[in-house]
Amino acid sequence: MTFPQATGGARPHALPPGDAPGHRTPRGGFRFPSFPTAALPGLAVCLGAAVLAWGSGQLLPGVSPLLVAILGGVAWRNLAPVPARLDPGVAVSGRRLLRAGIVLLGLQVSLGSVLDLGAGVLAVVVLSVTVTFLATLWIGHLLKVSMAQRMLIAAGFSICGASAVAGADGVVKARQQEVATAITLVVLFGTLMIPLVPFLGGVLGLPEETLGIWIGASTHEVAQVVAAGGTVGGGALAVAVTVKLARVLTLAPIMAGLSIYVRRSEDRREDRHGGAATQGRRPPLIPLFVLGFIATMLLRTTGLLPEPVLAGTQILQTLLLSAAMFALGLGVHLRSLLRVGFRPVVLGALSTAVILGTSLGGIAVLRL
Repeated sequence: MTFPQATGGARPHALPPGDAPGHRTPRGGFRFPSFPTAALPGLAVCLGAAVLAWGSGQLLPGVSPLLVAILGGVAWRNLAPVPARLDPGVAVSGRRLLRAGIVLLGLQVSLGSVLDLGAGVLAVVVLSVTVTFLATLWIGHLLKVSMAQRMLIAAGFSICGASAVAGADGVVKARQQEVATAITLVVLFGTLMIPLVPFLGGVLGLPEETLGIWIGASTHEVAQVVAAGGTVGGGALAVAVTVKLARVLTLAPIMAGLSIYVRRSEDRREDRHGGAATQGRRPPLIPLFVLGFIATMLLRTTGLLPEPVLAGTQILQTLLLSAAMFALGLGVHLRSLLRVGFRPVVLGALSTAVILGTSLGGIAVLRL
């Protein structure tokens, strides 16, 4: 069996998000959606799938609705025809609903709870994210993985899984197949870490709270952190989730940095071609959905929002991101994915090893 690589592959059945006629928005931007009538059938299907995925998460604790949603989209795409009339709504779901979900994700991050972790733990978080992101880009270059693909994998493995992959897709010019590949790898290796990190922590004799720090600083998805921390104990789970949210906090500066890098790369490309304009729109200096994420995070930090409101927005955020994941799944054609190479899988494995080793090394320094 072979795996998806960074180049090649047939164009997905669903239109790439943002490419539906009449629905183009600046890459990296976010605005309150105004949906045309043609998008309604696809939107209804994606939101309906999101509700089912959320329900499965309620029935099966520890199961990520985002994972269920993307697997559902992949299953439909490869087992039955997807009506072409759904394409406009699928495109809207895969981009606009996604960015709205990332904005609402900020309401789950309180600066106060993150700062309560202490300078040492925050240093471990920053070290783990930074080293993993840069090392993944470097290793991907050595493996000859495309720049867009390795940026997506670097974001997903170092920050917060599928949400970070999708956020990076709002900045870099990646194909939908590359996005789906990165999300698949996050699911694969993050799931493997659920039993692996607690087992290694037991072998190393780590105290429960210390093991919680390691789980939160290394595991890819929030749902995977919850599953892994829950197998250790309540103390480990609380610490693991807080540390993970500290990693989520790095989404904004890293996406802004990626946007600046992409703009400068395009400027250099224009210079090499005698000032010819780059095809398509360049990403904004700081994507609007990143600014939205920062704004909602600051709003959560004020403590003005009551718990019922936060609980409701968390459900809405999960539904929006699940709808976006289902839309991405509808763009995954397994026959084309299985025809290509293994380099992204090797990159994912090495990236996982880097974040495990870096975070454990940082924790070891803290315990000295």
